[in-house]
Formats: sequence, C-alpha cells, structure tokens
Amino acid sequence: MSEMKFLDKLLDGVTVEWKSLGELEDTGVIKLGRGNVISKSDLANHPGDNPVYSSSAIGGGEFGRYSKFMFEDERLTWSIDGGGRFFYRFPHKYSVTNVCGWLKVLEPNTLNTRFLYHFLSSAWKTKVFDYTKKAHPSVIRDEYFIAIPSIEIQVKVVRILDAFTSLTAELTAELTAELNARKKQYKYYLNKLLKFEEGNVEWKPLNEIGEFIRGRRFTKADYIKDGIGCIHYGDIYTQYGTTASSVKTFVRSDMQTILRFAKYGDVVITDVGETVEDVGKPVAWLGLEDVAIHDHCYAFRHSMNPTFVAYCMQTTSFIAEKAKYVASTKVHTLLMKGFAKIPIPVPSLDEQARIVAILNKFDALTNSLTEGLPREMALRQKQYEYYRDLLLSFPRPDKLEA
Repeated sequence: MSEMKFLDKLLDGVTVEWKSLGELEDTGVIKLGRGNVISKSDLANHPGDNPVYSSSAIGGGEFGRYSKFMFEDERLTWSIDGGGRFFYRFPHKYSVTNVCGWLKVLEPNTLNTRFLYHFLSSAWKTKVFDYTKKAHPSVIRDEYFIAIPSIEIQVKVVRILDAFTSLTAELTAELTAELNARKKQYKYYLNKLLKFEEGNVEWKPLNEIGEFIRGRRFTKADYIKDGIGCIHYGDIYTQYGTTASSVKTFVRSDMQTILRFAKYGDVVITDVGETVEDVGKPVAWLGLEDVAIHDHCYAFRHSMNPTFVAYCMQTTSFIAEKAKYVASTKVHTLLMKGFAKIPIPVPSLDEQARIVAILNKFDALTNSLTEGLPREMALRQKQYEYYRDLLLSFPRPDKLEA
C-alpha cells in the first residue's frame, strides 16, 4: 500500500489540524517548562530512590537518585541544547535537571501524550524540525508545529506504534542476549589464542618491536566535507572497530605540513579515555593512504601483522598490565613510557595471520556494523522507524512546507 493510500485509509476524510506548541500552550492544551538545577552534591547530600534524568547522562538516562522529586505524572522531556531526542516519562516519582525541557499534556481528550511522543520523535528523524538549534521551551513554542488528528486516530496510531515498539524491543532484546553471548565467546578465544605458553614463543616489549609517534592537534572547526582524512581520538571509541581502512572525517588540506600521520600497518591508539579499559583502545590502520591523527592518539609503527597487534592489546592480560600505566584524574590518561614496556607475543608472521583469520570472524559477528548481529539490530530499528514515519506523515499545510 502506498504512503498516500495508507494515510487516506487512516484519516478516512478527516481533516488534520496543525498547531504550534505555543498555540497549544496558550489555549491550555499543554504546559512547557524547564527542569531544576540538581548537582551531584545535592544527590550525595539527599540520597533517595527517585530517579533524576538529565541530558548529560548517557542516552538522556538517569543522572542519579534523589530523596526529592519534581513530578509523578506522565510527561515528555528533551535536551534544551538540541540533539532532537525526546523521552517519554511514564507516571512515577522523578525529576529532570535544568538542561532538560519538559512538556505536560493538560487536555488528554485533545492530545494524547504518547501520540505526541511518537510524533516528535518522527519529526526529528524526518528533519521536520531543526534540532541543531537550542531547544529551550521558550524557543520551541513558535518553531514546532504538531499535527493533531482526532483523538480516536491518535489512540489508533499509539496502539499500532506501541505494539510495534514492543515487538521491536523484544526482538532487540533477543539479539542483544545473543550478541552478549557472542562477545563472551569472542573474548574467550581472543585470550586463548593469544595466551602463548612461556618458552613456545618470544615475548617482546612494544618499544622493542616498534616506535610510538604522537599525533598533532586539530579541532572540529577544522573539519571539511572533503580534504585530508583524519582520525580524532573520540571517534576511535564510537566509529571504529579493531581495524579501519577508510575515515569518517576530513580536515583542511592546508594543514598538511602541521599534521602527523599514521601509515598503512600502523596501530593507532588513544591516550585518554573514560575508563581504564577504554584508554589505549587500538585500531589497526589498513587504509592505502596516510591518515592524520589527533594529538591524543599515537601511531605504533612496527613490522608485525597490525591486526594481530591490535588483538593483543585487547586481551585481558594486556589490559591488566596497561592499568598499571594509567593516571586517573578527570579522565584516564595513558602513561606512554610505561605502556611502551608492556610485552606482547611475537610468533611467526604465518602464525599471526592464522590467528587473525580466526579472530576476524568472531570480531565481525560481534562488532561489525556492516555484517553480523550489530547490523541486524540496526536493521530492526530502521524498519521500526520507517513504519513509524509512514504512519505519522500527515499532509502538511502549504505555510509549513520548507
């Protein structure tokens, strides 16, 4: 069924009204507001069981627990710094910090809160709204327009999307459980294959195998659409796996002489991270062209199989040794002089290649975004978003068209 036929059947000739959030607030349908300042010390001084939500927490989740609470009803929250993600808060005792906005529906016979949540989530995904802007409640009043079909249609849409959400969550949970099992299996074989018995293979410290070359600083202000390929240390945690052959970002070509580069076969590592295990995360660079690296990165240049080296740096024993050379302040920083003394096994290149071939299969299944379980999970989410957006693609009046 085409998009228009689907919507025609859903609406059955009923006109859809569009109103701004400001109009809805002025007419008493909704109320907009901002959270309160709640610090870590507040939570420490007033411990309790009531969750505090904040955009600074991962995924807009819990910032901590508190003895007090602001709300105990159904509302929507979001980050006032933009980013475009809305959260549905079911009725329970909770608070939101001052970096969050909140919205409460005052007339449920006119507007369904769950419908509004689905609509706003879809509108961000389809770029109806520009969420790169600040999303302070006073700003979004005039910029966000909402489609308001009859409450009966809203309820029908919510019923369909909630069912689809539940099914998607169930399938994702099954895939997540499978993924966690595969990750344990991967870690088992990683440690087993790289745990050479003493005397069977030579072990050498990293600084005897190769050299460490520190990158040079660049910022996001230096990014352009096409230029010199670069790897920022933060992207190593979010954009890259054990190996990489292409980059996600580029910096200006006129920076060529002030940058430092990783070459094919280098292992790029970070020297800062949020946890001891994170810091020093390795990525074997297998790209044919040199790549600029950030000053919180080092290129380890050597003559071994680069992927083998990257796997060695992920073993439980290596991470335990690495922990001895991590300084922990606001962030965890790698002490490179000590890190360079950590030994790794140096079998023949043929043996290195054999081990890499085995581990690559496990790595693809557990970590790859183009194959394996992560890809399947991403496809499930895309499928859900496609049907959600289709269901909420109400015809927009000419005055609201871009």
